Amino acid sequence: MLTNLEHLGLAVRDLAAATDLYTRLLGQPPYKSEHVASEAVDTVFFQIGGSKIELLAGTGPESAITKFLEKKPEGIHHVAFEVDDIEAEMARLRAEGFVLLTETPKRGADNKLVCFVHPKSAGGVLVELCQTADLTDSTDSADTGLRP
Repeated sequence: MLTNLEHLGLAVRDLAAATDLYTRLLGQPPYKSEHVASEAVDTVFFQIGGSKIELLAGTGPESAITKFLEKKPEGIHHVAFEVDDIEAEMARLRAEGFVLLTETPKRGADNKLVCFVHPKSAGGVLVELCQTADLTDSTDSADTGLRP
């Protein structure tokens, strides 16, 4: 079951410029930046109340963010919802006819297991499912340690 709006993912071309803009806009610095090698993306997270904003910048031509920005302007890339049991939620969504982009959850940024719902089956919106997990042994992402 979806329990909370976890974050909005915003695709940006220049992560440093976007980080500065959102720091000024939100009146606070990000709490974390991270490189996710498996997705060829750098991320920066801001906490706003109980939700987050994730800035995403592709690090190479194979990145989904780079490909997204080749076709669309900077802006909302995905909407992420928190779930208690990602595998159960994936099974429920498959049974409802949604198309998932992976068969099993993947390690994502911000200490999460993630799965995406294809936009063609979700009204044109890329939906991410997120479950907090102990990913301290992950080699796919590296926390740079930014904290307020």
